Amino acid sequence: MAPPVFCQYYYSDSQPYVPAPEKVTNLHFFLHDTMSGKNPSAVKVARPNVTTAFNDTTSSFGSVFATDDPLTVGPELTSEVIGNAQGLWVSTGQDVVSLVVYWDLGFTQGEFNGSSISVFSRNPITQTERELAVVGGRGKFRMAKGFAHLKTYFVNFTSGDAIVEYNVTVIHQ
Repeated sequence: MAPPVFCQYYYSDSQPYVPAPEKVTNLHFFLHDTMSGKNPSAVKVARPNVTTAFNDTTSSFGSVFATDDPLTVGPELTSEVIGNAQGLWVSTGQDVVSLVVYWDLGFTQGEFNGSSISVFSRNPITQTERELAVVGGRGKFRMAKGFAHLKTYFVNFTSGDAIVEYNVTVIHQ
């Protein structure tokens, strides 16, 4: 009796994978995170069920916020909107205010309309300048990696509102 053949038609004479050349794209925009007023772009969706000194603040440890923050060309909220940052941020710092962000930065105008980059990183918001990791993308940013250099343009720690300047370097196919 002949031994069984398990991969009889699995082999092919295909060519080795050759990835497309990488492109580098530099993006510049402003993110508006608004927690106050009648139409906030970030809202608390969960908070820890514990009593702490921080339960009544906008940055309480363990709180989760859903966002749909506009991305604009300039720092004014009235400047052209080119996309939005949809996702979550979690207040993760117990001693120092820090967030972890899970965002899809989607573009709705111009050359990158319909494309987005994915950000998943620690965001130490009390530092004026900081860096986030770009971990993926879609559309024109397929297979993206890179980093976003952030600089706080405006922040109101009482209301939680902030405007942050983004300079993003995206490496993609």
